[in-house]
Amino acid sequence: MKTARDIMTQNVVTVNKDQPISDLSKLFIENHFNGVPVLDDAGKVVGVVTQGDLIEQNKNLHIPTVIALFDAVLFLDSEKKFESDVKKLTGSKVEDIYHKSPVTVSPDTDLGEITTIMAEKDVHTLPVLESDKLVGIIGKKDVLRAMA
Repeated sequence: MKTARDIMTQNVVTVNKDQPISDLSKLFIENHFNGVPVLDDAGKVVGVVTQGDLIEQNKNLHIPTVIALFDAVLFLDSEKKFESDVKKLTGSKVEDIYHKSPVTVSPDTDLGEITTIMAEKDVHTLPVLESDKLVGIIGKKDVLRAMA
């Protein structure tokens, strides 16, 4: 059975969480990427940012319904979700829109487990880590190539 090591892309393009969002569109278009790992200043993988995150940033904001009861304001939708959505819409840096705590695999993860993870967790970009060090990345195209 093939493993992550067999199908991963080894020369990984990454972004820093402090990079401007404006750099992302160009990066995705020029390199035909769906997503890239996000690194902190120490070079550790802290998340993944995808084309979907950029698209979501431009969606319409759902204003939650509120009820004023006595002197308190009660959000009928999640107040934290609303605050998160506002931050994404107004964000200017990668750190404002990326997925924190990314799903990752090791180089020895087999192809069957990789496809299961992608399907069950609804992720299409999997950083490959060995001892917390980024050694590769697996995207949908890598999986399809391995299955062909």
